[in-house]
Amino acid sequence: MSTSLILLIVAIVGLAGYGIGARRSLAIAGGLSSKLHSRPGYYGSFVAVCAIVPAVFILFVWLVASPAVISSSIRGSFPEEVKAQSEAEQGLAFGMITSIARGMNVLSLEEIDRIGSNPVELRSALGAKGVPLAGDPQPYMIEAAGNLNTMTYASRLAMTAVVVVFSVLGAGLAYRRIAPRFRARNRVEKVILVSLVVASSIAILTTVGIVLSMLTEATRFFTHVPAWEFFFGTVWDPRFAAAGSGGSEGQFGLIPLLLGTLYIGFVAMLFAVPIGLFSAIYMAEYASPHVRSTAKPLLEVLAGIPTIVYGFFALTTVGPFLRDLSSQLNGLVTGDYSNFIQAQSVLTAGFVMGIMLIPYVSSLSDDIITAVPRALRDGSLGLGATRSETIKRVILPAALPGIVGALLMTASRAVGETMIVVLAAGVAARIQLNPFEPMTTVTVKIVNQLTGDLEFTSPQTLVAFALGITLFAITLCLNIYALYIVRKYREQYE
Repeated sequence: MSTSLILLIVAIVGLAGYGIGARRSLAIAGGLSSKLHSRPGYYGSFVAVCAIVPAVFILFVWLVASPAVISSSIRGSFPEEVKAQSEAEQGLAFGMITSIARGMNVLSLEEIDRIGSNPVELRSALGAKGVPLAGDPQPYMIEAAGNLNTMTYASRLAMTAVVVVFSVLGAGLAYRRIAPRFRARNRVEKVILVSLVVASSIAILTTVGIVLSMLTEATRFFTHVPAWEFFFGTVWDPRFAAAGSGGSEGQFGLIPLLLGTLYIGFVAMLFAVPIGLFSAIYMAEYASPHVRSTAKPLLEVLAGIPTIVYGFFALTTVGPFLRDLSSQLNGLVTGDYSNFIQAQSVLTAGFVMGIMLIPYVSSLSDDIITAVPRALRDGSLGLGATRSETIKRVILPAALPGIVGALLMTASRAVGETMIVVLAAGVAARIQLNPFEPMTTVTVKIVNQLTGDLEFTSPQTLVAFALGITLFAITLCLNIYALYIVRKYREQYE
């Protein structure tokens, strides 16, 4: 039975328990809810919680533990010569067994009996069903695949029975505990509180896990490359080493990548902030309700366009347009029609990224400006200020902390962009200030370093984690600085 069907059965048991529990609470109170400690809905919720929570927990634990147990059992049945191989080779063998097991699910019992342990017959039968195999199976793999299917089926059957039994049992025990003085509301609210704490803990622990994983791998990188060479190096030449080659030479200077990240992000903000902020001011203070209800959704459509589409737009339209425009301008001025703007350049990437960021600035700033109390506007206008003076001297200063937060989110979005930079700015790591030439960013190099057949113990790969933790530190510093500004202005206006 599939997991979704098991969850549906558990949900049905919980829903039935809710109705039965609520009706029983009223029955034992003679139909008067005033005689109950809690409202009837809480008694029903208590039965539903007892039916659902333990069953779902058992289902989750089973789904996590069962594959590991089955995999260990299958690997333990390998022939001795296979057990003597490396972990990687045993992993490949187990992957082949898994593929065979999936293929055998589409065969009939008669076909499986006919195949037996014959690899040729197996390949022929699976080929006829349109199921290819990546390699040549061994006889022990066919037997292990059959055992894998048998154990998996038995595990799913046992899991279904145990989960359903625990769901019904939990509902029954909760049903028996219903009494007029039973504190059902307290129990249900405690479950809700624990659920909220678990949800918050998952978010926090995920962040901690990400940071620790990056720190661990970055520390391994710094055992190969000195930290000062990484943070202050001006040359990026990692010299990719293929898996097994053992190559570790190269230069891992961060400065070219960091400058490219900040430069492209700065150019993008130059385009996005004025347009986005001015459009937010117009929609919040000047636009009629009809214009606002039409313009704001159309503007926010830009936020839903995938970044790869922006990258194609930059590669095929904006880049060639700027290149041809520079050629025409150069020809009119000097007579030489050579272009001085490259199709892939900082300007191209910054311009297209700025277009992508406009809805972030506009939508967030619009919500912040409209949240400014109406009394501030009326007071300024009542004292004789014009609408523009009110916006400049009252509304924008009052909304400044929120606008700073919006710009910080936009800057973080710009720093983390990858696809637009790859297609519009290139992958050249260089130190230069000409916006008409290509540059690259930290995120692009992270992707480059983790792509291909590389050793995940070499500096060429581990440097990606050092780059990641560097970006994290930069974002953290921006957050701290923005928090300082927000607190300063909040003290002024509160």
